[in-house]
Amino acid sequence: MEFLASYLIEKSLSVDNLFVFIMIFQALSIERKNQPHILKWGILSAIVFRIIFILLGVRLIEQFQVTIYIFGAILLYAAYKMLKDAMSDEEQVMDLEKSRLINFFSGHFKIATSYKGNRFFTRINGKRALTPLFIALVMIETADIVFAVDSIPAVLAITQDPFIVITSNIMAILGLRALFFVLSGMLGYFKYLKHGVALILLFVGVKMMIMHFYKIPVAVSLGVIFSILVLSVGVSLIILKRDGIEIDDEAEVIP
Repeated sequence: MEFLASYLIEKSLSVDNLFVFIMIFQALSIERKNQPHILKWGILSAIVFRIIFILLGVRLIEQFQVTIYIFGAILLYAAYKMLKDAMSDEEQVMDLEKSRLINFFSGHFKIATSYKGNRFFTRINGKRALTPLFIALVMIETADIVFAVDSIPAVLAITQDPFIVITSNIMAILGLRALFFVLSGMLGYFKYLKHGVALILLFVGVKMMIMHFYKIPVAVSLGVIFSILVLSVGVSLIILKRDGIEIDDEAEVIP
């Protein structure tokens, strides 16, 4: 049950990653056929970073009990921020001109902006240059590290067993590539999914803050997380049906 609860948390939070990944690919004009290549390397590197963060987080909790309250506060703030973004009607657009990563790479390296292949590096006039695929990879990895700040404490609210935390994270991340291409054209239909993810973060944040006073049973946590996910998706589909919007099930899927 601890594994299932941790896996559901990671999987639901990874859906929010997909919104960012889509914006990155759109902003850099990455062709759909090259996106699996980027995601593959991004996921492999994300696994390494997450294992390091998990072991560090478990160690901090073991050595400093106050870390639990810090992680809980991070989750509560993340829930507030996500809920605020979900309730906003403004469409999120990535502005490359304001990206510090883009500005850093532009100032220190040559970038082949018109490159159409599937490599991370190329040559311009005999000199090595970065391709948009490499920029997308770094931006995706950076985004995943930022998301890990929320997702890893959320799983640690369920269990501090390093084996369960690591395996649930790896299993959720490994399925992210397939989930991206299944849902990339459908995320806009699940209007209230982000609200549900924010409520999950709120729940696990409260769970972590009161852990020393009352431990919510794992079965209850699993039921709450699963129920929130089902309700958020169900309400989204009901709203679609009420508004007469049909889901396009003929979108291209790349294996």
